[in-house]
Amino acid sequence: MKIRSYQGMTPKLGERVFVDPSSVVLGDVELGDDSSVWPLVVIRGDMHRIRVGKRTSVQDGSVLHITHAGPFNPDGYPLEIGDDVTIGHQAMLHGCKIGNRVLIGMGTTVMDGAVVEDDVVVGAGSLVPPGKTLKSGFLYVGRPAKPQRELSDKEREFFTYSANNYVRLKDKHLQESWADLD
Repeated sequence: MKIRSYQGMTPKLGERVFVDPSSVVLGDVELGDDSSVWPLVVIRGDMHRIRVGKRTSVQDGSVLHITHAGPFNPDGYPLEIGDDVTIGHQAMLHGCKIGNRVLIGMGTTVMDGAVVEDDVVVGAGSLVPPGKTLKSGFLYVGRPAKPQRELSDKEREFFTYSANNYVRLKDKHLQESWADLD
């Protein structure tokens, strides 16, 4: 089953959300309107909350998780993702905060307590270390991720283009009969 309750918490899906049958979404998770979760994604809100905004796509093989509250981390780290975010294939987002209009490149890892502000591109294969903040308006690349340059106006326009492109694609998938299978 792709949508699973855990300890009395059932994921909440906004309107017109697509979750591929091969993915797992469990626990304290909320997915905003028109968001999409593609094949083999795991979104596991079993020890803290995960909030995903509107028109956000989580692409194939990505893992979204949290850090629980405990003696080394009194408040833990929830996972918060804004609107119009494109999360590339096999990204790992763990207990971090992602703003609005962000592109997370394929194979990128964003760690506990990291903050990616609005209007940021994190290049493929990058590592955002625990507690690091990526400031708005820049392209970041590397392991660890470092600012490379300011984003152009054309790159900034890409955020909503990409989000809307995945909204159209998920709408097509929702029309397929297999999309309703569990």
